[in-house]
Amino acid sequence: MKMHLELTDYKTLSDRQKENYNFQKVSWILARYGYSTVRLTDDAQGADFIAQHSSGMFFYKIQLKGRITFRKAYQGKQLWIAFPKDEYFYIFPHDTLLERFLGTGRVMHKSKSWDIDGGYSFGHIASWMNEHLEEYKIQV
Repeated sequence: MKMHLELTDYKTLSDRQKENYNFQKVSWILARYGYSTVRLTDDAQGADFIAQHSSGMFFYKIQLKGRITFRKAYQGKQLWIAFPKDEYFYIFPHDTLLERFLGTGRVMHKSKSWDIDGGYSFGHIASWMNEHLEEYKIQV
C-alpha cells in the first residue's frame, strides 16, 4: 500500500490548519540550522513553541503569526515572532522590532488597535519596513 500524498492548497486551510502548517514549515527551516522545536499546547508565556540549538547555547520562545504582529501582552517576555511571507520566513525579537517601528513615528501611534485593543498587525510589508526586517529574513 502506498501513502496518500496530495499537495495541499494553503489558501483552503482553516486558521488552525494554517498555524499547524506554518509550525511544521518553520521547524523544518530551523532544523537546517541545528534547532529542535517543541510545540507548546497552551501558549506558555505567549510562546507557541520553543526552539533550542543543538549546541545548547541558544533557546528561543517563539510566537507564530500569519503576518507582522505586535501585542502589548508580548512586551517584556523575550518573545520572538515568526511569520511567513512568500519564499521567506521572518523571525524577529518582538520588543526590539516594536521599538524600531514605534521610533519611525509611522505606525501605531494613536491607533485604536494599539492604544485600546493592545495589538497591531500589518497585512503586507511596506518598503520602509525592509531595512528593519532584512536581518530577520530566512530563505525557505
